[in-house]
Amino acid sequence: MGEAAPPVIVRFVTIKPAHTLSSRLVGTDVYNNQNETVGEIEDLVIENGKTITGVVVSAGGFLGLGEHYVLIEPSSIVLSQKDGSMKAFINTTKETLKGAPPFSYTKKKS
Repeated sequence: MGEAAPPVIVRFVTIKPAHTLSSRLVGTDVYNNQNETVGEIEDLVIENGKTITGVVVSAGGFLGLGEHYVLIEPSSIVLSQKDGSMKAFINTTKETLKGAPPFSYTKKKS
């Protein structure tokens, strides 16, 4: 048999206007303060199934070539919704992201 679910009380929540679904974030372009595209949100890192501790951003490259990934602290990213469109902003340059510590990432589910 499979693993049993932990004995945790189920709590239900109501979504608030300030909440954002992860499915809306993945694939969102990331812009700098000059409104230049510097990357794209690829994934979220969730610690112990409870807290988002990192945002995986693809940076550099063109059409998937030369692209690398960096892990950004969520508080470094500002989200903006306008006319049903989501944008993410970060106070950095393309060069800074290119020089950031690389994050080893694969999109495969394991």
